[in-house]
Amino acid sequence: MANENVELMRGEPEIAIRKLAIPIMVSMLLTASYNIVDGIWVAGLGQAAIAGIGFVTPIFMILNGVSVGLGNGATSSISRAVGAKNHERASKSATHSLLIFLIASILLTIILLIIQEPLLKSYGASGQSLVEGIKYGTPLFLGLFAFMFANGGSGILRGEGDMKRAMYAIIVSVVLNFILDPLFIYVFNWGSAGASLATIVSSVGSAAVIMYWILIKKDTYVDVTFKNFRYESKISRDILKVGIPSSLDMFMMSLAMSFYLMFISSVGGEYGIAAFTSGQRLYLFGIMPLTAIASAVSAVSGSAYGARNWEYLSRTHTYGTKFAMVFAVAIMLILVIFAPQLSLIFAYTPETAPLIPEITNFLRIASFGLLLVGIGMPSSFMYQGIGRGTTSLAWTIIRELIFTVTCTYLFGIVLNWGLTGIWVGLAVGRIIASILNFTYAKYTLRKLKSTLN
Repeated sequence: MANENVELMRGEPEIAIRKLAIPIMVSMLLTASYNIVDGIWVAGLGQAAIAGIGFVTPIFMILNGVSVGLGNGATSSISRAVGAKNHERASKSATHSLLIFLIASILLTIILLIIQEPLLKSYGASGQSLVEGIKYGTPLFLGLFAFMFANGGSGILRGEGDMKRAMYAIIVSVVLNFILDPLFIYVFNWGSAGASLATIVSSVGSAAVIMYWILIKKDTYVDVTFKNFRYESKISRDILKVGIPSSLDMFMMSLAMSFYLMFISSVGGEYGIAAFTSGQRLYLFGIMPLTAIASAVSAVSGSAYGARNWEYLSRTHTYGTKFAMVFAVAIMLILVIFAPQLSLIFAYTPETAPLIPEITNFLRIASFGLLLVGIGMPSSFMYQGIGRGTTSLAWTIIRELIFTVTCTYLFGIVLNWGLTGIWVGLAVGRIIASILNFTYAKYTLRKLKSTLN
């Protein structure tokens, strides 16, 4: 099976993207269902709990983002070794990746536990929403190792084209989460803390399955062993040159989210935060298929770049953007047309029912940003695939911190359009940046043509 995955990575890029994207898509939609399921159960705890969890979201993005980012570093390093037909290098990359995951999880757990309360207060959390935020956040940060090895381990499997088993591990996790959420939140009466504990225990299940395949069953293409292990700084740098910028991608998005929360809190208070948090869950769920296609583009780009095949690299980017755009249009139409019905998922109690109009408003405006995210996201992931993590990071900064933060402030605060203006800013900023990103990706490919062939 491992050899079949590797041959797929080295073959026709259009076929590889289609076959790799679907299991990643299923995995990511299932992962995103964590948030949806948590939101459904937490909605019964009231507006303060919804807002409290919303305030934790930027910090959780850092936590989850580092694990995904380092996993992307592993994917890029391993896929380039696969393309170059260097099995030993791929195995060393996987071994070094696991060591990096362990060190990062220890350091970040300590840091996040120290900074969580000051950060929540800086976002505007106070009173009961601050209490609920800390109750939800503390278990998440203590369980960082679970996310690190689940998401990082998935990155190792993606690097060798084994998307199906990464999907199976996620299925284990999601089934556990579905069972544990109501049990921990209501039966054990742990409230907000129960929601995060369910997520952590579920992630432990996913990580355990992946580590079993890699370390015990040993039926992967990469051969991970710590016997006679010798640390090689060159391999760690190769992983981290994509992993660190990719992790910072999430940090930058988290920083941008902090600005959004401050703007929303200033014009809409706890009501605006609760509406945004609920609508954002659906938006993030909707964006998962695009992220899946982009992740497939990253792996296939890495293999093509490792093989020094410019034609395959160019075809990977072109097909990836077309494929993503088809999904983007379909998802946007669903979110816009069924916005009132989808809003009910997070506002089904008498206390939260007043949120429905604003959640609907958010979905019908902010979702238009998806239209062009379909060409921007595969471009960013292509940079990661070819080992240019800093370029991908630069475009995240341009998209979220320069264009989108500026547009939300302009429409929401300066022009005094309130919450509607912030939703407009989210869409406009992302559309402009995505067009520029796609244009620059084509320019990058033209420059690479002379060096790869």
